[in-house]
Amino acid sequence: MKYRALGRSGLQVSEISLGSWLTLGSSVDSDRTREIVHRAYDLGINFFDTADVYANGRGEETLGQALSEIPRHAVVIATKAFFPMSERPNDRGLSRKHLVESVDASLRRLGTDYIDLHQCHRPDPSTPMEETVCAYEDLIRQGKILYWGVSEWRAEHIVDACRVADARRAYRPISNQPQYSIMRRQIEAEVLPVCQREGLGQLVFSPLAQGVLTGKYIGGARPPDSRAADEQRNQFMQAYLEPDAIARVDRLQPIADELGVSMAQLALAWCLRRSGVASAIIGATRIQQVEENAKTSEIEIPPELVARIDALFPAH
Repeated sequence: MKYRALGRSGLQVSEISLGSWLTLGSSVDSDRTREIVHRAYDLGINFFDTADVYANGRGEETLGQALSEIPRHAVVIATKAFFPMSERPNDRGLSRKHLVESVDASLRRLGTDYIDLHQCHRPDPSTPMEETVCAYEDLIRQGKILYWGVSEWRAEHIVDACRVADARRAYRPISNQPQYSIMRRQIEAEVLPVCQREGLGQLVFSPLAQGVLTGKYIGGARPPDSRAADEQRNQFMQAYLEPDAIARVDRLQPIADELGVSMAQLALAWCLRRSGVASAIIGATRIQQVEENAKTSEIEIPPELVARIDALFPAH
């Protein structure tokens, strides 16, 4: 496993990391979560990502239990806050009240004394940026979190956060967690250049387009044990399953074959070729998926094959 600095910080994260959205604590039970997390750690994965809203807190609890047998200093734990955790009006967003209370609740669920990276799950137009930045400054000085970052923020929001932090001599965000894959390249136009200029590293999620880029849905197939066949978990992937998109994914197989890698490894290596990307977050329901994806850290895609991929899925 190779490691990269997260943005301009000194924090080193594994090129492949393990997330828990729609998997750990929900579709994957506690025993299997422990097996997956421990195998990931054995393979060199040190970055584990979750959020308070995943399975309404169960994602954090299950991940925390699985990590409890691993030395705390050996892992980087990341979580997030923004989405409603109840019907109460202050139990959401990026206000000082919610961030402080959310961090305290995440610490309890994760069973740890500190969170390495806490992220704003989305921007909050109802809270002044100064309030959010100052809340993170306090949380860092209290030792409850070490770094903060953002997720799915537009370029102008990222610039605003950095300018506010600079004006107050406060800690800047060090990371952005966007959706990024061969099939979804929107961040290349503005977000990536701004983040590289401002020093934020990318922790990309859905690098496999929720499993579509593994090739399992070629020809319109929907295996019974797949996410596409699960009505509770497939609501965010319908655009990836359009016939035209699946047909173009099918044409990636010869490229993977030429490189001698799996479709999943090709998709992950394509993300990691970008210098601004620190880590690609994978989801897993089986140990074999972690083992296959972890090998991507050793793969480099020649420029001519990158050009063929770009021809199939051009940047917008």
